[in-house]
Amino acid sequence: MKKNILFLMTIAGGVVMSSCGKLGDLSADNFKVNPTPLEAIGGEVPATINGVFPEKYLKKKAVVTVTPVLKYEGGEALGQSATFQGEKVEGNGTEINYKVGGTYTMKTSFEYIPAMLSSELYARFDAKVGKKSVSIPEVKIGYGVLSTSELVKRCVITASTGKDAFQRIIEQKQEANIKFLINQARVRTSELSSVSIQQLVEILKEINDMQEERALQSIEVSAYASPDGDYKFNEKLAEKRQDASSKYLKKELKKIKMDAEVNTKFTAEDWAGFQELVSKSNLQDKEVILRVLSMYQDPEEREQQIRNMSSVFTEIAEGILPELRRARLIVNYEVIGRSDEQILAQFTEDASKLSVEELLYGGNVLVQDAATRKQWYEKTTKLYPNDYRAYNNLAQMAIMEGNTTVAQNWLQKAKNVNAKAPEANANLAILALKSGDVAKAEVLMGQASGSDTYNEILGNLNIAKGNYTQAQKNLSNTTTNSAALAQILNKDYNAAKKTLAAIKTPDATTSYLKAVVAARTNDTAAVKANLKAAITSDSSLKARAANDIEFANYKNDIADLVK
Repeated sequence: MKKNILFLMTIAGGVVMSSCGKLGDLSADNFKVNPTPLEAIGGEVPATINGVFPEKYLKKKAVVTVTPVLKYEGGEALGQSATFQGEKVEGNGTEINYKVGGTYTMKTSFEYIPAMLSSELYARFDAKVGKKSVSIPEVKIGYGVLSTSELVKRCVITASTGKDAFQRIIEQKQEANIKFLINQARVRTSELSSVSIQQLVEILKEINDMQEERALQSIEVSAYASPDGDYKFNEKLAEKRQDASSKYLKKELKKIKMDAEVNTKFTAEDWAGFQELVSKSNLQDKEVILRVLSMYQDPEEREQQIRNMSSVFTEIAEGILPELRRARLIVNYEVIGRSDEQILAQFTEDASKLSVEELLYGGNVLVQDAATRKQWYEKTTKLYPNDYRAYNNLAQMAIMEGNTTVAQNWLQKAKNVNAKAPEANANLAILALKSGDVAKAEVLMGQASGSDTYNEILGNLNIAKGNYTQAQKNLSNTTTNSAALAQILNKDYNAAKKTLAAIKTPDATTSYLKAVVAARTNDTAAVKANLKAAITSDSSLKARAANDIEFANYKNDIADLVK
């Protein structure tokens, strides 16, 4: 009898010791994951896990490390672990009370890869009670990754163009001054031999001789008297200076047999010119003089007040007033460049006679087919090797063709010429985005300000970074897949529908995004129609659609499309 009792006690003790050494299973009910399903944002899959240890679960000598694990076909990714311990454990883990249990929050993140589209999230445990390891089965706590933001990698980004500065008609102005002695209106021979007068006369000859390439707009004479002395005297003096100067110009026009009108005017006292010269001078009291000009509107009162400043009047009389006793001669004309037909013909005949702006204009505007554009840009690089724009434009074409290696080579040449070229940096940012190097793209965009597609590229960068609100602002003036994607990610579905409908050259990604919008707005027919169009255009989208959580509620409807 005693032996039986002893045997039963031994068994009971073993059971107690065995139960003390186990922790038991946990279930999905002990976890809540936010978001569910998970979502790829900025190339990462973040998750917040709220867990519960039930009462009387975590024994006083137990230590449990919880690790989130995202499993996908062919592999798994481990998230950030957290360690929890019982009340009698000395360690750095979070203490959990045995009797009442406890809650905890874990934040984790996984670097996104495409295989995670079809995946499941587990909680994995590493547990000990005392020195003994115990087993806790891992628990499935979440599923799938919504990776619509990753479609940005499929969106075409408009590469930046090195703009030409070609203008067929350029407005030009040639100006010269004839200065007069005080109280005189005689045109001195010494003034007519000045460089500016000689250049003005040469321009008139050039306009007259090259009428197909130069067009006269107007000839002006504006004569002035300095604002000192009697107003009526100055008025007559300015008029005489006007007549003398226009007479000289008409004489020159007659010499070259040029029929042109000379427009004349005179100003009795040039207070505006006086103010301008004073403001640019080194006069000690120039601020006081300028205040006087603003305080007194009457010319005679102004003059008297300035004369009262005896300390500076001598400087004014010697340095400022002589510059105002003048007549301004202005020739306004246009330089007329080659017509489009002439540029095209000259390229065929002898491209070396074209300017860099004409060559770039030809490649940018005049020719349309890719092969011919390349010829123009390549010729430009040979004739003008120190201009980065043609190298950049060859890279732009390579980007739009999907030839990354060629684009990279041309852009390196562009950067060798001008490391700060905004268009080259913008296009390098596109290549960085397409390769998934968001950090590099961000650095490059810091040097791309001023490029013509800056906002579009920046919008794509902000999608890749997870800044969807800013991305939508960046892309507000574009009608592209990227603009629609930003609207979808911001849940602005009506705007996304309008954008997608307005895209001029829709592609497979356009149709796929239409299907996403349809799925989010419960339009089964549109989901099927647009997925069919997307897969027909690009068969690689079939596998994505089959696993895309966007279409989880439409599995039966799209089964025939994705099988």
